[in-house]
Amino acid sequence: MDIEQRQAELIEHFVKQASANKGSSLVPIIVEATSNPLLFAFSEILAVPNVAELQGTEHSVYLNLLRLFAQGTWSDYKSSAGSLPPLAADQILKLKQLTVLTLAETSKVLPYDHLMEELDVTNVRELEDFLINECMYSGIVRGKLGQYRRCFEVVFAAGRDLRPGQLGSMIHTLTNWLATSDNLLLTIQEKIKWADTMSEVDKKHKKEVEERVEEVKKTVSMKADLDFRGHEEIYAEPGGVMDFEEDRIRPKRRRHPLH
Repeated sequence: MDIEQRQAELIEHFVKQASANKGSSLVPIIVEATSNPLLFAFSEILAVPNVAELQGTEHSVYLNLLRLFAQGTWSDYKSSAGSLPPLAADQILKLKQLTVLTLAETSKVLPYDHLMEELDVTNVRELEDFLINECMYSGIVRGKLGQYRRCFEVVFAAGRDLRPGQLGSMIHTLTNWLATSDNLLLTIQEKIKWADTMSEVDKKHKKEVEERVEEVKKTVSMKADLDFRGHEEIYAEPGGVMDFEEDRIRPKRRRHPLH
């Protein structure tokens, strides 16, 4: 089962749970969702009316916690930890995984020094173990570890929930991509037309060459035939070459003097 399908099933499960509960009953659901090692998207849960109603109540800190997991990073949590519930080990791991996904959105080459700072990792070995065991093995990211360059080259990263204001930027990016794709398509079509034209020219040239070759063959054949017939007539004439040769080698009669 791929990561998208797992996400869809877990989201559906937690949305149903959140829709069937209110108030304090939502707290363990939010804690479970943010601790689940296979769930990395939370916007659908945030959109449940019962969850939104936690705003302004004594349990609003859990609504803020859910927003943090939907849109924030480990650094965001550290800067506002005093106004949020304490995190369990599974939640800390999850938030650090989500931090890697956020960083991968902005750059496909992530320097080790920047990653260690954002993840509170003290050495390269610990960082690479985290990237391999907690990110690549889980399927949320794929990439190459560059020990000499001290960077992580991102090949694939799962998407996170959209942050406020991010939709406009995404639409702009997709619009530019669409325009580029249209231009590329036109270029490809022009190349295809050019290739078709060149193919027709080649076919026409090939046909002309073949016709000229046939003409030359016919001319050569006719000339050879005429030459052959000419020689045949010469040798066949009475007193021709053969008769002359025979006459030349024939012994001549001696003429006797008259008595």
